[in-house]
Amino acid sequence: MIPRVAVHSTAEQVLAGLDPEQRTAVTAPAGPVCVLAGAGTGKTRAVTSRIAYRALSGQISSRHVLAVTFTARAAAEMRARLTALGVAGVQARTFHAAALRQMRYFAPRLLHGRELPELLDSKVRLVTLAAARVGLRTDRAAARDLSGEIEWAKSSLVEPGEYVVAAAKAQRETPHEPAKVADVFAAYETVKRANGVIDFEDLLRAAVWGIEEHPDVAEQVRAQYRHFVVDEYQDVNPLQQRLLQAWLGGRDDLTVVGDASQTIYSFTGATSAHLVDFPRHHRGAVVVRLVRDYRSTPQVVGLANAVIAQARGTEARLRLELVGQRPSGPEPELRIFTDEPAEATAVAARCRQLVAAGTPAREIAVLFRTNAQSEAYEKALTEAGVPYVVQGAERFFERVEVRQAMVALRAATRSIPGETPLPAAVVEALGAVGWAPDAPPAGGAARERWEALAALVQLAEEYAATPSVLPIGEGAVVERSTTLADFTEELHRRAAQQHVPTVDGVTLASLHSAKGLEWDAVFLVGLAEGTLPTGYAKTAEQVEEERRLLYVGITRARQWLWLSYASARSPGGRNRRPSRFLPQLDRSGGGERAGAEPGRRPERRRNQVVSCRICGATLLAGADRKLGRCPTCPSDVDEELLERLREWRQRVAGAQRVPAYVVFTDATLTALAERRPGRPEELIAIAGIGPRKLGLYGESVLALVGGAAVDAVCPKESLENPS
Repeated sequence: MIPRVAVHSTAEQVLAGLDPEQRTAVTAPAGPVCVLAGAGTGKTRAVTSRIAYRALSGQISSRHVLAVTFTARAAAEMRARLTALGVAGVQARTFHAAALRQMRYFAPRLLHGRELPELLDSKVRLVTLAAARVGLRTDRAAARDLSGEIEWAKSSLVEPGEYVVAAAKAQRETPHEPAKVADVFAAYETVKRANGVIDFEDLLRAAVWGIEEHPDVAEQVRAQYRHFVVDEYQDVNPLQQRLLQAWLGGRDDLTVVGDASQTIYSFTGATSAHLVDFPRHHRGAVVVRLVRDYRSTPQVVGLANAVIAQARGTEARLRLELVGQRPSGPEPELRIFTDEPAEATAVAARCRQLVAAGTPAREIAVLFRTNAQSEAYEKALTEAGVPYVVQGAERFFERVEVRQAMVALRAATRSIPGETPLPAAVVEALGAVGWAPDAPPAGGAARERWEALAALVQLAEEYAATPSVLPIGEGAVVERSTTLADFTEELHRRAAQQHVPTVDGVTLASLHSAKGLEWDAVFLVGLAEGTLPTGYAKTAEQVEEERRLLYVGITRARQWLWLSYASARSPGGRNRRPSRFLPQLDRSGGGERAGAEPGRRPERRRNQVVSCRICGATLLAGADRKLGRCPTCPSDVDEELLERLREWRQRVAGAQRVPAYVVFTDATLTALAERRPGRPEELIAIAGIGPRKLGLYGESVLALVGGAAVDAVCPKESLENPS
């Protein structure tokens, strides 16, 4: 037995280095504890320290703890941290892994001596068979979407006969008519039983059934697990919550950790309602808010706060305002480009600069809304010589539908007349694989397949719109052909270039797959209306989830953040608006508009987010941007200088017979008295002072800041008798 003093000393060491809020979470007494943990606030450290502190101080036995996470990676990290803290024996698992372990142990007892049935890795094959039974022919993408609907229903505790009403109530965008989906759902359950297999939702349901319907099993499980921790609680679905309640059996030694502002998986059945309502369901619960962000610079934190501050709806009730703890860093950059190829080219060039300056490629990420957007960045990075890896998805040219499309394009070169315009030829060829240029189908997988093939049509439009010349020797050139055969060869060339294996490279990832990860430098691209938020976000709740996706993307960045969008998808394309979620930045300043060929610069404008020079928060209001600080941050105004500036403005305005604000607004005068510029470049950096006013008043203002009297700068007689 470890001496009590040694245990106390070790437990106290666990508390070392924790901030006050983390310490409150760690030392909270047994019972319901809700930790609202913002991005980068050290939630994993807090929950593992809570387990370790309670175990090392003798409050609990580590072998009676079940810590539930949502990924095997997170579970492994939790176990590693607990081991480093000197605590062994804690079961840290995903919901499915914990249920599988229990069901394998109890199966002989519950199933009359039989082993647990085989667990399906994927529903797609059986869903395809089920769809055929009810007269519905499906391809793989459609079967994946039907599988997703069945998973949503089962995770939401919805039976086949209840699906139509439940889908309508949840405003689901179903891949087929709801009644037909319900038929497939029912047929899938029949086919599954006939094959003697179970799916992941069945596994959780079986674990619930084993505990709720068998008192001996419940007693044994609850004797083993007495203290529970649930990470990412905002992502729990009704079926997982039912299993958690079965494990608890009315007890309340439960710690949950979550962030409602990172609820981005509601389409799978996940709901933040359990997190939002935790204090109501658990009277006397300790609620701790972790808001000190140790991941990102104050500039990144300020922008994240500005974006989520506009949130509405249920999740907004638990919105956290983060406070950056790191040293100040570069301002986030907002870039606007003429088209998506120009955007991708600029991103790749900046990635190359960052790598050349010493940032490891693995510490850079390019994040986008849909996987179909990756192709442009795969191509641009390849051409820039920057290695990359695709996170959570296949590379564009490795996707099944793209490979099938390239076969169809090759075949079409023999049947489509050569004089057919290239985009029209590509559309006609893609008809062989079931693609049509009308509205995309419902369902995530089918829509993503449609968008991937639509990207090929866009590539064809770009290829046809930008003909180049090829050298043929002795200074002679010939114009490049833009036939379907030439375009097909171009696609194969790109595919070959992008199949080079990489190990350490820039991460390309969707915003969904980036959750839980972080990088030194993050590019958030394609931030245009119709993409983020997606055009398929119809309800207010869906739009708010899109806002949270951007928030998640912003909070992935530690040091350097780039936000960009293209005014058009392709050169000369239809104009688009920036995402409604972007702060309303002042876009009246300089920056260069992309001009016409030749030698046009790909960047259209460059705008920088302005942060408070005191607390680092992003400044949106014009007056705040002029001051360079939040209205609530302390002012360091030079009152004597401000009074002289006001007197000078009054004289100048009187002489020019204009209102005083035409010379300078009150906010600009206050900014001058606070920031006290000493050089013209510092003066023009203040919002509201452009080149014209610099020329008119710059010399006088700098003299006043330097201590000159008003009479010395503008004598009364010279103003009363202007020449």
